[in-house]
Amino acid sequence: MPDPTPDLPAALPFPAAVEWRVDPGLVDYPAALADMEARAAAIHAGEAAERVWLLEHAPLYTAGTSADPAELLDPRFPVHDAGRGGRYTYHGPGQRIGYLNIDLGHRGKDVRNFVHHLEGWMIAALGDLGIAARRAEGRIGIWTDDPHGREAKIGALGIRVRRWVTLHGFAINVDPDLSHFGGIVPCGISEFPVTSIAALRGNASMAALDAALKAHFPAFLSRLARCGTGLEQCDTAS
Repeated sequence: MPDPTPDLPAALPFPAAVEWRVDPGLVDYPAALADMEARAAAIHAGEAAERVWLLEHAPLYTAGTSADPAELLDPRFPVHDAGRGGRYTYHGPGQRIGYLNIDLGHRGKDVRNFVHHLEGWMIAALGDLGIAARRAEGRIGIWTDDPHGREAKIGALGIRVRRWVTLHGFAINVDPDLSHFGGIVPCGISEFPVTSIAALRGNASMAALDAALKAHFPAFLSRLARCGTGLEQCDTAS
């Protein structure tokens, strides 16, 4: 008779070929952008390893390639052209930013697959912190329910792919000042609020989120090989 409770597969080891970097304090946005661009070029040239870079920024707004100036409601913070897909986003203290330099040239060359599993990685990590997050059909971002039962956005992602190396990445609201989102229409979506792990009374520890992201990263990376072929370089944002 088969065992009704078979053993779960062992957790995948963290890949030695990928650098996992966590910066303390607030990182200057233009400097981070330049560093990320340089790393992507070095990866393409075979001179550097892939990297996940976790950090925070001082309060600022970023404009993607589809940004509508009418959605910049109150430029109370510096506004930067991000060079990624998508519209306006906010970054600030209490928000975990993840910049991903991943070489899709060796991982299937499927950007849609990458974005889908990036969403799944974020959702899995949030689950470890007590947040039931999900995708929303027809809407971009990572979603959950706020304390009033409203659907609310807790995470965003915006990706650029150059020569099959990814740039930019994701943002998860741990405990930012949510009023700072009021200066923009976040990602072009005005009818739904934003929320955070702290507002939902989850485990609002940046270190705990980082640990959850790292624990689920090997599974995320392993799924990138399951993909189609023939996609060209493109921008994708959520």
